[in-house]
Amino acid sequence: MSKASRRRPLTTRGGAARPTGAAPSGGSPDANRVATPAGTPIDAAGVTPPSRATSTHSGATRPSSARAGGTSRPRKSLYQPSFIERHRTALLGAVVAVAVVVVGAFLFFSVTASAYACTTLSQPAPAGTPLPNGSPAPLGQAQPDMGNLHIAVGSNQRYSYCPPASGPHYNNAGVDGPIPAKYYGPDDGTKPEGWIHNLEHGGIVVLYNCSMGACTDANAATLQAMAVNFPNSPICGIKAGGITAPVIARFDSMATPFAALVWDRVLLLETLDTAKILDFYKTEGELTNPEPQCTRPTASPSVAPSASVAPSGSVAPSSVPSGSVAPTSSPSNVPSSQPSTAPTAAPSPSSS
Repeated sequence: MSKASRRRPLTTRGGAARPTGAAPSGGSPDANRVATPAGTPIDAAGVTPPSRATSTHSGATRPSSARAGGTSRPRKSLYQPSFIERHRTALLGAVVAVAVVVVGAFLFFSVTASAYACTTLSQPAPAGTPLPNGSPAPLGQAQPDMGNLHIAVGSNQRYSYCPPASGPHYNNAGVDGPIPAKYYGPDDGTKPEGWIHNLEHGGIVVLYNCSMGACTDANAATLQAMAVNFPNSPICGIKAGGITAPVIARFDSMATPFAALVWDRVLLLETLDTAKILDFYKTEGELTNPEPQCTRPTASPSVAPSASVAPSGSVAPSSVPSGSVAPTSSPSNVPSSQPSTAPTAAPSPSSS
């Protein structure tokens, strides 16, 4: 028996013996190794080589893949997000909420804010002094002129005096100013920037103050009836209901429950007196408005009566009638003396 056959075969625990022999020519370098049943190769000396899959360090086994690509411990990042980045969603929500509040407040105040403002409320003046001829003083009271500038539709205006009998106003006929002459209810939203243009054309505006109790059913019925039966304009004879007269509207920024306006003149009333309003329009209407609708007569109606009566009360007019009597008496005396003298003078020469 040869030595090769007498060599004791190498075995592993729990596995069958596998003879080892010389590596065939051209074989692999691992031909001298035998494999364990678990597939672990061993060399000819029976020593199992260290596994490539694991490595031993200080008695601990860890996967070799832990070092693949670098250290296994994660590197701490030095980047820290800013406050805005951390709270971006909350900040965006707050900005949107603030924008909604601001826009809502702007719209609310735009809708509810008054289109006009007043510096001074005109107060009722004492009754005027009667004219020298005994005629009553003109109705109403004068108000300083605030001009007649045209302003953009929708813009707000501050008036020095309220209710304003003049001042800046809109220029969009039939819509914003001058507005149609008629009765307007408490909720119709008329503006002085609109009806001041009616005053500029010689119209009359009648105002009622709801804050002082003027908005009653009885007053509304009276004002509506007055609008229907309103007379023509006193100078130009313009038919009521156009753009001149009457505009009847609500206006709370005044010191009395009612008022009537013509250009630069205000009639303040504690009660609704339609007869006085009509008389005010008849005597003061179309006298001072800067855009007359017809050629005014040389002597205005309100001045003519006082002018015609004033001379009669003065010395010159009253001397005219007395002078008229003197001439009539002088001619009457001359004829009467001439006949009486002529006959007496004629006989004396004949007698002489």
